Amino acid sequence: MAERFGGKYSPQPGPGRDSGARDLGGREIAAKPPAPPRHPHENRPFWITLAAAPVLFTAFGSGPEWLARAIGAFVLIGLAAMLTREGLRAEAAYDARRVARRPAFPRKILGAILFGLGLGLGAQSPDMGLIGALAVGVIGAGLGLAAFGLDPMKNKGLEGVDEFQQERVARIVAEGEKYLDSMREVIAGTRDRDLGARVERFGATARELFRAVEEDPADLSAARRYMGVYLMGARDASVKFVEFWGQTRDAQARADYVALLDDLEANFTARTRSLIANGREGLEIEIDVLRDRLAREGLALAPRRSPQE
Repeated sequence: MAERFGGKYSPQPGPGRDSGARDLGGREIAAKPPAPPRHPHENRPFWITLAAAPVLFTAFGSGPEWLARAIGAFVLIGLAAMLTREGLRAEAAYDARRVARRPAFPRKILGAILFGLGLGLGAQSPDMGLIGALAVGVIGAGLGLAAFGLDPMKNKGLEGVDEFQQERVARIVAEGEKYLDSMREVIAGTRDRDLGARVERFGATARELFRAVEEDPADLSAARRYMGVYLMGARDASVKFVEFWGQTRDAQARADYVALLDDLEANFTARTRSLIANGREGLEIEIDVLRDRLAREGLALAPRRSPQE
């Protein structure tokens, strides 16, 4: 019976290829990149736009004023739905991370306001009057806020961290994300699904390093070269590989590129593990210092337990 060949560069896991996950000091990086966080109500704004579609059917045959009002109302409701959906996505990303900054732009709040304006504009008529249309708009905005809630209004996990250092980390993480996005877009041009999945896995590994630095901005100096120079080099190597691969379809070039990703991923994993270990060591030092101070004052903390207990 024929057997599938399994090797280091085979699309499927086999002998000589790691098919599991890499442990990072108690955390894992899966071989398959994790799905991005999704809000459970992310698709509901679409149904709001769909429910407003009948306004367009009544826009014709009633004069230019009603035509403009109906189209304007539908556009406002559509924009409100779009902003609300983006706000839900931002909230899901905020909730999924232990350290996060509040969204700079309150999309859900503005979406609710636009939703109220759209309803008020669509409801305005001689029978309704301006006061009635305003009441409908206010009720619509309130329902939008009640249905989807407010945007996150404060930073999470950043108490006591220097704001200037936070800004530096945010800029460098954004730069690293651009390099990863460029790599993904360039490799997508090869139409090689296995190679695209390999790049996605490397991206997941790099983002673990990003998260470690965001949780402790003091680690930036130790990881900055990885998040900038090394990722820029990986992006440039990806561009060169795709150009050469498109001309030659050289299997050895593909194998060399995958080997480069393997080396980079191993180094990023080691650096992330090192940062986590250093953070744990710093915590243990702080605990020991606190214990000594309490002992000198005649107090004591609970006895330390070993991990096996």
